[in-house]
Amino acid sequence: MTGFALPVFFSMLLMNLYGVADMLIVGHFGTKADVSSVSTGAWIVWTVMSLTMGIASGTTTVVGQRIGEKNYNSAACTIFSSARFFLYFSIAVTLLMELLAEPAVKLMQTPPEAFAGALLYTRICSAGLVFTASFCVLGAIFRGLGDSRTPLLTISIATFTNIAGDLLLAGYFKMPVSGTAFATVFAQAVSVLLTLFAVLKKKKPFEYAKSALKYSSSAVKTMLRIGIPIALQDFLVTLSFLCVTAIVNGLGVTFSAAAGVAERICGIIMLVPITFAQTVASFTAQNAGAGEHVRAKRALAYGISVSLGAGIFFAWLSFFHGDLLAALFAKGKTDVIDSAADYLKAYAIDCLFVSFMFCFEGYFSGYGKTRFVMWQGIIGAFCVRIPVSWFMSLSEPVSLFKIALATPASTLLQLMLFSCYYFCFTRKLKKKKKN
Repeated sequence: MTGFALPVFFSMLLMNLYGVADMLIVGHFGTKADVSSVSTGAWIVWTVMSLTMGIASGTTTVVGQRIGEKNYNSAACTIFSSARFFLYFSIAVTLLMELLAEPAVKLMQTPPEAFAGALLYTRICSAGLVFTASFCVLGAIFRGLGDSRTPLLTISIATFTNIAGDLLLAGYFKMPVSGTAFATVFAQAVSVLLTLFAVLKKKKPFEYAKSALKYSSSAVKTMLRIGIPIALQDFLVTLSFLCVTAIVNGLGVTFSAAAGVAERICGIIMLVPITFAQTVASFTAQNAGAGEHVRAKRALAYGISVSLGAGIFFAWLSFFHGDLLAALFAKGKTDVIDSAADYLKAYAIDCLFVSFMFCFEGYFSGYGKTRFVMWQGIIGAFCVRIPVSWFMSLSEPVSLFKIALATPASTLLQLMLFSCYYFCFTRKLKKKKKN
């Protein structure tokens, strides 16, 4: 399991370096307004990406289950049908985002001095959503096949391409906002081309009939039935973070930039539990298809233990040394660094809770129980995260620590819901096995 998880982790790490590199370089070569622009624009684009990645997770689950059942023709049909569906889906989303970019930036309560930059960043990155969606579904297919190394290789090359582009356009040509956006889109295009090349050259892990390579509406429906609840949950949870960002944006450009810096750091910190969520989902899907429920539970326990170990370290680092982390992204901007460090202290608490929650999410997704995963995410986001953030923003004196406490409060509620559902679900599995 570790051999599968490590390439997934490094792939996720490199994907996050897209945004991290943007923020690092803008923080060094740009102003506070530029940092706020990239942060706001990135959240808008990430909201759409989360929707795409959620739907793509349905492909991972279905392909994994079919391979566990040794139904290779059905697995091949699902792969081909998903790829075709996402091509049309990504084109439609790209056109929609170009039309809605300006209203979205306005809804984010973007500070006036950052508005033009945020709009420019959103429009440029939206133009590359076709490449982003393509890479998401190709990665999902590889994970369903049990291969996590090929996506790692292609994303590695693309990430270094993005960093080089950032340094060239933002650093040398002094284009901190538009330059980082153009570099990101170009790197995503490179990653898709490399992944497609790998697909054509890679030896197939199973035999299947050529007739299986045709579009199947039933295969797409199965993928959507599993993927849409996850996509809706990811989209609405990300939307809740957008609401929190809008609340923070309303407090001024310093708080807006600080929250953007802190969120980039949190994106890296959360990589371990997110990686094991995907790993547990893939392992559970294949073992559920083969009827190996005990092995699925062991994968869950292993994922939680490793995630918790990493979570304890990152909790310590965020709480006691958040200022050092923030200084990497906001060189010389003392007020931004202090506020970002305040934000990270609250996230230190969340580092412990998500070690359990994300692995539970992967476990139930592997079994196809995505409706429950969806509802617990929505409850946590809209019943806790948004109202608590809004209430804390009205509390004097205003601090990002108080506002960020909404996130661990939401995760704690979700973890309680997962624990109750796990107890009921395992009892059902035992009764089914006896019968």
